[in-house]
Amino acid sequence: MALEEFYGNEVMTQKGYECLNLMANRIATVFASLLEFPSVRYRAAKSLDLNTMTTISDIIPTKLAATVWDCLMKYKSLKNFNFPQTETCELLILDRSIDQIAPIIHEWTYDAMCHDLLNMDGSKYVQEVASKTGGVPEKKEVLLEEHDPVWLELCHAHIADASERLHDKMSSFVSTNKAAQMRSRGGGELSDRDIQKIAQALQQYSEQIDKLSLHIDIAAKINKIIRELGLKQVGQLEQDLVFGDAGTKEVINFLKTKPDAPCEIKLRLLMIYVATHPEKFRSDKLAKLMELARLSSDDMKAVYNMKFLEGSSEAKKKSSCVFSLKMDARKELIEKLSNNELPKNDYPCINDSSPTFHERAKSKSAEMVEPPPAHSVRSRRTPTWARPRDSEDGNSSDHSILRHASSDIKKIGRRIFVFIIGGATRSEYLYVNTENLTLHSLQLRVCHKLTTKLKREVVLCSSSLDDPQQFITKLKLMTANDISLDNLGI
Repeated sequence: MALEEFYGNEVMTQKGYECLNLMANRIATVFASLLEFPSVRYRAAKSLDLNTMTTISDIIPTKLAATVWDCLMKYKSLKNFNFPQTETCELLILDRSIDQIAPIIHEWTYDAMCHDLLNMDGSKYVQEVASKTGGVPEKKEVLLEEHDPVWLELCHAHIADASERLHDKMSSFVSTNKAAQMRSRGGGELSDRDIQKIAQALQQYSEQIDKLSLHIDIAAKINKIIRELGLKQVGQLEQDLVFGDAGTKEVINFLKTKPDAPCEIKLRLLMIYVATHPEKFRSDKLAKLMELARLSSDDMKAVYNMKFLEGSSEAKKKSSCVFSLKMDARKELIEKLSNNELPKNDYPCINDSSPTFHERAKSKSAEMVEPPPAHSVRSRRTPTWARPRDSEDGNSSDHSILRHASSDIKKIGRRIFVFIIGGATRSEYLYVNTENLTLHSLQLRVCHKLTTKLKREVVLCSSSLDDPQQFITKLKLMTANDISLDNLGI
């Protein structure tokens, strides 16, 4: 609930305080369970110089860091509890403003597309299988989770890569499995020896063919939806907007030439547009675009509420084109954290005794001001929908190294934990559940490279794991007292 509780309000609500305290307690409980005592760093509000006013959302990382610290101090003071008395790891607290685009852009990994395009309930997928009696197809519920080796291998692969691998796997399976070979012969007469071989391979054959058939069916459905919705064209336009290669003209052209495109596609496109063109919040052009897109009043609210996720980093002010960043911001932050190079003014460490900090954090009022331009952490690269297998940006689907992380890495350097307030996306994280807090490994293409490069285990945590539809719903739930449909100019 962090997104809708912390963003869009001029003051922190009682529910917001309850959410923040619950989050802090769970974070501290995880560290207590791991017997880790972190150095707690956070994205500081630029208003801590007391000369600049800010939004309530801008100081949420500061408030969460202070509350986590208080919880950790309680564990540290307990007698007969083997909690470390000196720092053993590092925690960096950020928020969703570091990348507003990730939750709404179309991601092209197998996992992300399954949850985005198919009607899944969590990890539950309903498969239609042929009836044994030849009647209406039967429905079978399956879980797409780590116990499924095919899912485990392909979940972070690009959909085109996953489809190709599934085809190769089926071809290889038929050519090497004795039962499959016998079955593929058709009605030919089988010898007693053939029957014996089939019986020996039958159980393994049945399990493997079921798994492969399931994922071949899923991949076929996804590829059909991609073709029907024209998602390759949509994906290209989204990428061009993010990197400054497209603007208002291209969006208008899409809306005029694709008037029957699904409302969700047009909504997400306009949300990306306002995130990359925040000045449009203050013009009537956005209202006209939403009218052209025929968005409902509810969808308009989601578009306008994107303004509450605009960040406040000074780096964004210095960049002439913030969506053409040369480096992934999260990667850069983590590398600087590992090298002890994070600027202390922007990312203070609460472990450093500083009465001035505590006084400022408690006394600072949250007054609404106009935030600076939005921010994206996406580096310029081949569009995700067109990325080939084993691309150089590290987006390979083979995560065996991540899954079976060497204990030597943990011994070399202290763990790095990064917590993002406001939710994470499936393409960003692999996840496990610990102490009712969703803990995530940092997105595969970053974690593998950084863990190897830094010789330190990197773990990413978040307040929730959101699919695009869930994120949009949360945006609509935000309180937006200064937004009225009466002044949208429609």
